[in-house]
Amino acid sequence: MNWFPIILTLRLALITTLVLFIVALPLAYWLSETRIKAKPVVEALVSMPLVLPPTVLGFYLLVAFSPQNTFGSWLDDVFGLKLVFTFSGLVVASCIYSLPFMVQPLQSGLSSISPSMKEAAVILGKSRWTILRRVLLPNIKPAVLSACILTFAHTMGEFGVVLMIGGNIPERTKVASIAVYDEVESLNYAAANHYSIILVLLSFVTLLCVYLYNGGYFKQFTK
Repeated sequence: MNWFPIILTLRLALITTLVLFIVALPLAYWLSETRIKAKPVVEALVSMPLVLPPTVLGFYLLVAFSPQNTFGSWLDDVFGLKLVFTFSGLVVASCIYSLPFMVQPLQSGLSSISPSMKEAAVILGKSRWTILRRVLLPNIKPAVLSACILTFAHTMGEFGVVLMIGGNIPERTKVASIAVYDEVESLNYAAANHYSIILVLLSFVTLLCVYLYNGGYFKQFTK
């Protein structure tokens, strides 16, 4: 069994989770605070990957990132960035596809914090960054954990988007979900079973961690 697709999948999931946390946190904070009329439009755009078929999203990202088109050509000329059939492209596509899995739990957690807590911090002269880091984030730990774990698990299971953007290039863009499809196409069910079992176990463990933490089971072991 070739372990590279598993390692590549874990690497992709980890990088996507880290990048999305940095990007989605200010977006979720803004969505929890703003009262502008365009807020439902922004929320709908963020949630689009939840309802769009992954192949549709992957197709449009493939078209947008292609060097044959304006945006892809601009990325290549200005930044030297090639996103089609590369690991960088997988990361960007995964960030877009998993965006609602990070934003929505964070937004929900931030919205649940009492306004008086934020107002007290503002009265004490704390900056927005300090309020976010010292007041808000410590009070939404379960939401942060849920967002990170769900994003990580969702990225591990991606298929349509990563296939469209990354293709099926061994040792470069072939993640575990594509390896399963590849082995089934080759009628190699034993190898497909090995990849599938590992993905099932990884997904179960990550979700179990969320429920154990949110249920307070870990606190019983730290007392």
